[in-house]
Amino acid sequence: MKSITSRDNPLYKEIKLLATSSQARRKAGRTLLDGVHLCVAYSQHFGAPEYCIVAESSLHHPEVADVLAHSEQQGTPGITLPDALYNALSQVEHGVGLMFVVSTPAPDFPAALSSSSVVLDNLQDPGNLGSILRSAAAAGIKNVFCSSGTAFAWAPKVMRAGMGAHFLLNIFENVDLAELLSKTTIPVLATSSHTKQTIYQTDLNQEVVWLFGHEGQGVAPELMAMASNTVTIPQQAAIESLNVAASAAICFFEQVRQRLACKV
Repeated sequence: MKSITSRDNPLYKEIKLLATSSQARRKAGRTLLDGVHLCVAYSQHFGAPEYCIVAESSLHHPEVADVLAHSEQQGTPGITLPDALYNALSQVEHGVGLMFVVSTPAPDFPAALSSSSVVLDNLQDPGNLGSILRSAAAAGIKNVFCSSGTAFAWAPKVMRAGMGAHFLLNIFENVDLAELLSKTTIPVLATSSHTKQTIYQTDLNQEVVWLFGHEGQGVAPELMAMASNTVTIPQQAAIESLNVAASAAICFFEQVRQRLACKV
């Protein structure tokens, strides 16, 4: 393994830029996976990363040792960093010092939407995005489409909230959502507090597109107009609205419930 001990090392500077700049990650088409869980999940689904980075204090950690042995077998370059340099990259407190540098996956864009998918319009919060990705993966939804204004799906905070869900999904970014929705062959459903039909009164035993928007402003009016139907989640009047990630999870798993009920 190569040891880097200086902040002025060109490779270290390159990696730090990936750690601190969403713009740099988007431009390079690369990101950092921070922590053992994400690194192991990536290895299981995609294979070898570009680099394996380890804090000196974690070199003999059992899980790290296993990952390093596997990475060496795959010919992955390994880098060790003094803890001070490593901690300047990591956003995980009290975690095991392991990172991967990986290329952002680029799945083939579908010609039309024909299977259950999630469409996200200008979703801002990385935690919400990661939670939605995690719920979608758990519910068996494969495709997620993000507008240019949506948080970068492969940012470290989103990755941590997703807990490995990214590796089970086809994630598409900078998508022209209006063009995408104009080509769908299945119903497009959006949640709204201004409708009476609940998700429990809606036929979800079919492929649908779930459309969610900005945490405060919701879905843009021009996209909302493209929805086949709007549905609401019943709740107590004292609460103005649910968090978008919570709403998405309820919708996804009501679809799962209806599908399972029809199989009984």
